[in-house]
Amino acid sequence: MLLADVAAASADVGATSSRLAKAQRIADALRAAEATDVPIVVSWLSGELPQRQIGVGWAALRDVPPAAGTASLTVQQVHATLSAIGATAGAGSQARRATLLRELFEAATVGEQLFLRRLLGGELRQGALLGVMSDGIAKASGLPVAAVRRAAMLGGNLPDVAAAALGGTGLDGFALRVGRPVGPMLAQTATSVDDALARLGGEALFESKLDGARVQVHRDGADVAIFTRTLEEITDRLPEVVEAVRALPVRSLVADGEAIALRPDGSPQPFQVTASRFGRRADVASARETLPLQAFLFDVLHLDGAELLDAPTTERLAALDAVVPESARVARLVTSDPAAAHDFLAQTLERGHEGVMAKSLTAPYEAGRRGAGWLKVKPVHTLDLVVLAVEWGSGRRKGLLSNIHLGARDPESGGFVMLGKTFKGMTDEMLRWQTARFTELADGPTDGWVVRLRPEQVVEIAFDGIQTSSRYPGGMALRFARVLRYRDDKSAAEADTIDTVRQFKLD
Repeated sequence: MLLADVAAASADVGATSSRLAKAQRIADALRAAEATDVPIVVSWLSGELPQRQIGVGWAALRDVPPAAGTASLTVQQVHATLSAIGATAGAGSQARRATLLRELFEAATVGEQLFLRRLLGGELRQGALLGVMSDGIAKASGLPVAAVRRAAMLGGNLPDVAAAALGGTGLDGFALRVGRPVGPMLAQTATSVDDALARLGGEALFESKLDGARVQVHRDGADVAIFTRTLEEITDRLPEVVEAVRALPVRSLVADGEAIALRPDGSPQPFQVTASRFGRRADVASARETLPLQAFLFDVLHLDGAELLDAPTTERLAALDAVVPESARVARLVTSDPAAAHDFLAQTLERGHEGVMAKSLTAPYEAGRRGAGWLKVKPVHTLDLVVLAVEWGSGRRKGLLSNIHLGARDPESGGFVMLGKTFKGMTDEMLRWQTARFTELADGPTDGWVVRLRPEQVVEIAFDGIQTSSRYPGGMALRFARVLRYRDDKSAAEADTIDTVRQFKLD
């Protein structure tokens, strides 16, 4: 398959707002691809490199040589060149990478150069996100889209799933496997416990929402593995959690939970304190001594050979209770009484936690999905938004990137809808951090007043309400928005959607 064919498909997908049209164009491209090209094409159309990072930044893409007049580059040739660039290291590596990159662009047509610049620059945002790409793979292979999505979440990434689906081997090999992480189930937002009860049918399970870090624990005999929310393995950084899981009376287990650092009185440390343990790779023994973590489990996906993903919440909780002591479980309440739910929320907040989760008693565990069966309720409205741009500060913030532009994800277009700006809540330390971070994410020059960014950084924003606004294309704006924290544990694809924002009552 030629690179030109992929570039044309990308342009067509980006030119339409119709999800069906996007999926159909992706399906057409995948059917035309050679079997060995399929996983590469899926990665590229998703805006990702199979190699992840190859050391090519925006600066290296500013000046490119004249384009070729005829399309000749194949997918495999480009993939091999990008792999070679990523593998180049040592003395003279910078010059060698520059040579390889120049030779690649010299062989590319105008349309191919545009595609490569956007792909390598991290700005290939034509709407081919997980849902649309799954639809396209399903159309191309003739398999149910639900089966494609499930396979991707149960230990396979979409490129691998696409290769299996279109290669005729089927998706039976993509099942829950102890030791291989699965996409965690995510929650939608409810405006109150009353709203949550109404949306969940009048009765719900309420759990304390800890301000810790999500962990997925796996055990197979004496072997234990721990994964983050983004499926990074961190087993060697959390030895106390490993020991706690190993002490449970089970042979095999996959469970979902939170790891959190607690003060001596049992109240939680700030999230950033807990998160610091996840980034420490050296001197783990000392870190454990000075900042021990405790794991609280709240769901079980597999227990002693039995897969529980499709079991209702009540059955999964019964399995959890049978093997995990109450002291290692998240506090919970099942009720249909709004007053009892409010009391539970108040008690949770009094203990220093951030709110409650409300869950359907009958819902399955929807791996990797923001299912309607889980709702988060916080006393202060919060959204996880994406930073789209940032402005240079003035006064005491001169020389620092300060005022951030906030956007909610739009699943239909694959882009983002701006909801306002804020510099409230930023500490001096945060300002220094974001100046360095946003300089790396700059999607163009940084010497102007506004610096446009690649939409990758997620930030948790507190706000008092939503108001109508003609200033922004979504017709809405956040009232009194302020920064709570940056969420390095979330990707832009996991940010809240514009549909979630619309659920809040307009002031």
